[in-house]
Amino acid sequence: MNITVIALGKLKEKYLRDAVDEYTKRISAYGKVDIIELNPVRLSDSPSQTEIDNVLTKEAEEIKKKIPNGSYVFSLCIEGKEKSSEQLAQTIKEVTLNGKSSIVFIIGSSFGLSPEIKKLSDCRLSFSPMTFPHQLMRVMLLEQIYRAFQINNNGKYHK
Repeated sequence: MNITVIALGKLKEKYLRDAVDEYTKRISAYGKVDIIELNPVRLSDSPSQTEIDNVLTKEAEEIKKKIPNGSYVFSLCIEGKEKSSEQLAQTIKEVTLNGKSSIVFIIGSSFGLSPEIKKLSDCRLSFSPMTFPHQLMRVMLLEQIYRAFQINNNGKYHK
């Protein structure tokens, strides 16, 4: 299994980088993990909706270049479907049973993802109607990916 996380922005805090490293190491027992950090396009201090839309389109172009062909794509977005840990594990299991060996998770910038990226996604995923910092979301996502593999392999991590 190849797992790719495409995220806009870099992790600044060491404790978050350490957590990402730990979960990446744990997930690597189940497959290859690739974390791709893309630079978000800069916006003015008070951007118009048109400026935001243009930036999201530019970011989408860069995101699409990084999605491996034939991948099952999850886009993290607030209007996505909320899933329990067990449901996410089941989705990942079904993806692999259907012959996909590559899964991609996309975390957008602070203005989210373009409609184009959401449209090409196989699953729009929401962790909550709450808003989380994008840097923390990366840690939360990796933890849930690890938990999903533990569930699917009857590991002791998930209770």
